[in-house]
Amino acid sequence: MRDLDLTTLRLFIAVCELGNIARAGERASIVGSAISKRLAQLESQVGTALLVRKRHGVVPTPAGQTLLEHARAMLDSAARIESDMQAFAGGARGQVRILASVSAMTESLADDIAQFLQAPGHRNIQVDLEERVSPEIVRGVREGLAALGVCWDAAELGTLQSRPYRRDRLCLVVPAGHRLAARKSVRFTDTLDDEHVSLPVNSAVQVMLQRVAAAAGRTLRRRVIVTNFEASLRVVRAGLAISVVPREIAEPRVRADGLKLVTLDEPWAERRFIICYRDAGLLSPAAQLLVDHLAARAESHPSR
Repeated sequence: MRDLDLTTLRLFIAVCELGNIARAGERASIVGSAISKRLAQLESQVGTALLVRKRHGVVPTPAGQTLLEHARAMLDSAARIESDMQAFAGGARGQVRILASVSAMTESLADDIAQFLQAPGHRNIQVDLEERVSPEIVRGVREGLAALGVCWDAAELGTLQSRPYRRDRLCLVVPAGHRLAARKSVRFTDTLDDEHVSLPVNSAVQVMLQRVAAAAGRTLRRRVIVTNFEASLRVVRAGLAISVVPREIAEPRVRADGLKLVTLDEPWAERRFIICYRDAGLLSPAAQLLVDHLAARAESHPSR
């Protein structure tokens, strides 16, 4: 089938919506006979009848109804293409999809992206932010599901390129009456007699904790598995378990919830996050602007 003409499809939609060729012609400032000729050519092109002529107008056939749905989608896509292309003349334009870890999203990434989008030159940029665990972030960026990923630099990046982002520090959160609550610092192995609140087992934090436990010949005892740190803190507050949580997330909550923060005396407790992508040279202008903004925010806030 030859390429469908958008003008003809637009007229076909008008005829279906108005149920009358003459009224569609008035809307489009085209004589009815010209529309009828275009519709006849369209029916010949697709090889089936699209309209049934009634006494007071026309209605689409089943084939016509199917074409109507496709035509609307095609014209919507064409309108978005036109809008996107026009917007480049007025500044950056595009859609950037980011896969990010729960830590990065909760601590700083959402705020940094919000600041980026508030800049007048970025008003035509849309950012699609989705939470994933680190292995899924790396795989998604590698497979082209997202332009950017933000995750712990302990993740296996393979061939992906990266730039530094922010930092945080993992600590232990326990109920106020817990046996470790009075300690200023602990080694992670000191916590292995207790039950833990855990993020999904394939998250970067949990993979690291399981490796540390295994290296000590121990097993990490997980009592509850949650999907985010806020839920983890609620479980600790209920006295059901203890948890390893970024200090940046836990600090605003501990006093109100009657919890205690204990420093983890471990070299891996201070984490560095990265922005990863397949190839810097292939990033869209919008994605490159966002990467530069995030990297600059990290440089201006080195402690986070």
